[in-house]
Amino acid sequence: MTRLLKVSAFIAVLLVFSSVQAQQKSYTKKKSDVPYHDGRYKLWYKQAAKNWNEALPLGNGFIGGMVFGDVINERVQLNESTIWAGGPNNTIDSGARPYINQVRQLLSEKKYAEAQAIANSKLGPKGNSGMPYQLAGNLYISFPGVDNVSNYYRDLNIANATATVKYTSNGINYKREFFTSFAKNVLMVRLTSDKPGMISCSLKLQSPLKTSVGVNDEKALVLSGRGSDHENQKGKIEFSVLTKVKSTGGTNTVDTSGITIAKADTAVIYLAIATNFVNYHDVSGSSISRANGILKEAYKHSFDELLNENIRDYRAYFDRVKIDLGIDSAVKQPTDLRIQNFATNNDTQLAELYFQYGRYLLICSSQPTSQPANLQGIWNGELKGPWDSKYTININTEMNYWPSEVTGLPELSTPLFNMIKDLSVTGRPTAKIMYGARGWMLHHNTDIWRITGIVDGAFWGLWPTSNAWLCQHLWEHYLYSGDKQFLKQYYPIIKGAAQYYIDALQKEPEHGWLVVSPSISPEHEYIGGKNQVSVTAGATMDNQLVYGLFTDAINAAAELNMDKTFADSLAAYRSKLPPMQIGKYGQLQEWLEDFDRTDDQHRHVSHLYGLFPGNQISPFTQPQLFAAAKNSLQYRGDVSTGWSMAWKINLWARLLNGNHAYKLIKDQIKPVSSNSGGTYPNLFDAHPPFQIDGNFGCTSGIAEMLMQSHDGAIYLLPALPGDWKNGSVSGLMARGGFKVDIKWTNHKISKLVIHSSLGGNCRLRINQQIISKLLTAANGKNKNRFYQTMDLKTPIVKNGGDILNPGLAKTWLYDMATSPGKTYTIINEVN
Repeated sequence: MTRLLKVSAFIAVLLVFSSVQAQQKSYTKKKSDVPYHDGRYKLWYKQAAKNWNEALPLGNGFIGGMVFGDVINERVQLNESTIWAGGPNNTIDSGARPYINQVRQLLSEKKYAEAQAIANSKLGPKGNSGMPYQLAGNLYISFPGVDNVSNYYRDLNIANATATVKYTSNGINYKREFFTSFAKNVLMVRLTSDKPGMISCSLKLQSPLKTSVGVNDEKALVLSGRGSDHENQKGKIEFSVLTKVKSTGGTNTVDTSGITIAKADTAVIYLAIATNFVNYHDVSGSSISRANGILKEAYKHSFDELLNENIRDYRAYFDRVKIDLGIDSAVKQPTDLRIQNFATNNDTQLAELYFQYGRYLLICSSQPTSQPANLQGIWNGELKGPWDSKYTININTEMNYWPSEVTGLPELSTPLFNMIKDLSVTGRPTAKIMYGARGWMLHHNTDIWRITGIVDGAFWGLWPTSNAWLCQHLWEHYLYSGDKQFLKQYYPIIKGAAQYYIDALQKEPEHGWLVVSPSISPEHEYIGGKNQVSVTAGATMDNQLVYGLFTDAINAAAELNMDKTFADSLAAYRSKLPPMQIGKYGQLQEWLEDFDRTDDQHRHVSHLYGLFPGNQISPFTQPQLFAAAKNSLQYRGDVSTGWSMAWKINLWARLLNGNHAYKLIKDQIKPVSSNSGGTYPNLFDAHPPFQIDGNFGCTSGIAEMLMQSHDGAIYLLPALPGDWKNGSVSGLMARGGFKVDIKWTNHKISKLVIHSSLGGNCRLRINQQIISKLLTAANGKNKNRFYQTMDLKTPIVKNGGDILNPGLAKTWLYDMATSPGKTYTIINEVN
């Protein structure tokens, strides 16, 4: 796709999101309540990066760059979102169906070990376990004669999406500036000093992939490469990296060894990357033609022109949400030192920075026409990154997009929606061949080629429920945007996922419930020891996911005034799903049988999906389930892998415990240790190693602490920790198209403004009494159709469980009638 086509597609996407965009555009015109303090939105350091996890990330959804900042040999590690190993393929196991039926029968007979043995031997990956996301290579800039270095400084300014390196050498001040252009799709570098004629350096392009280097007719350095062969798949991705220099004073020359700059006043480096990727089944593009066109267009413009344009493009996203959790002298410390001290310092602004850093990373790794953010966003420095940097869709891919709607970045979910559309095509034969079902499905992992078969072996990979989780994102977008054209476009995909379960659900013999079988509770075993067993029927997460999918499909059909017969049939099937169960320890059971242990601290907390990101466990309407979920989370413990701690931040926020949620934030933002997650010096989240979902999950968790809108009302400051005594947030989005601005003083709301883009009743839940002519006491069910709560079965409660009263704080419910496009100032000062 040419850049022109990308821009055209981007415009089309903006039209789809027009109602949300109009609302957010009006907001960005307002003056910020939070100043861009010199250090408020900067990651900064007194030394160069010693390794990849100290380098600083730049990106525009297509190009990713990691800036190291070495004074002698600068390295910018390069990525492009479509450079993956292998080529178009799928991983359907044509011989799986009889073994799936055999495992189903063994599970119904409670022969769990036998079922696992058959699954392990017969239902593993066929052909490959997916292709890895790969680096493009590196841009090296070598500076001869650098010595007597002082005043070193390196930063990433997430308010402007720029990186800077500054230092003094032999009494001369040098500066390097970096950004990736959203509009022109190039990486830009500017080299300057405070004395003329002092820029002398050499550039070279390098890649560990199979490559060649040449010079084109435009005097650009060209690196041509190919993605790797991997697991019986030939590398089909061709890529081109082109770079060209525009200098003032001095000279610059280019040959196959690189570009040499001598005695220039300034030097500006333009770098473009492109591939032959068109879509998951088409690699017929020309990488060199694309890269040439991108570079030629960008080269017409100066560094400052592109920079100013880029800041405008970026801030159109970033400025939508402002947050102020307080600021003190800690902001003057380098970021790596702040991470070390965060657990013991009251550096509340670091939590604010981390929140905005997650939004920065999403903006930079997921643009409307790019690929979705993968396991490392867009940044990967290896030929075969951790877990191949694929799309792991039993939590990680979904977590990447948890902040999208609530923090005002809905367009950035478009790549995810596009991938779901692709998977609904590649997953259709998988449903038919492997499970004998209509509709579409896939397992726990996919890649750029949209594979849908089992990956990584049955113990982890025999999880056929990810289509339901992915479809939740489609319905949630409708709840936030009210965009019926979007819902009409994606309804067939939601319906296709529901059709799969109509055919695939199995009757459980003891109660007659309909269950997903075979499946797993992601990556977890219920029988340990040498012969671990994970394969099961009716795992709680599966029941929650299918219940949620059926409910969303029923509601979507009603919104579109269509498919009533199908919706009625779904309701009948939904009534036969298992209820949630409370086990012998007072915990929410993870499996159909009471297999849970109180010493189980597994990283996945899959059975709590119904609490978050689902909406099936409410403190107000299901206090027993709410207490059981809390017990389960307490048994699981706090410290885990980074993304797991991020999930728990969201869960504790939904449990209305802000202090515990903030304790988890402190557990996450700490130096990485070998036995648990944490945060690297560049604020990347650590599994370890780096997984970006933890960054996104923490951003989502902070938003959930400040506002929730899933449980029949907009709950303001539901989980505010004691340490956040005073603060403000503006621009958070609630379901129903409401934008919320809050200021609080001494833990009480002192300013409240609501903007309504869609109109309708705005129901507020607040931990304090409010006197306002705009508000009336809420009565009965919320009439806003975007706030319908689920009608769930009564849970099964076993004997011996300690079910405690949730002990909720007193809250007040208010209603306010709103009109589309109107803003309502409810509180100007504390009442």
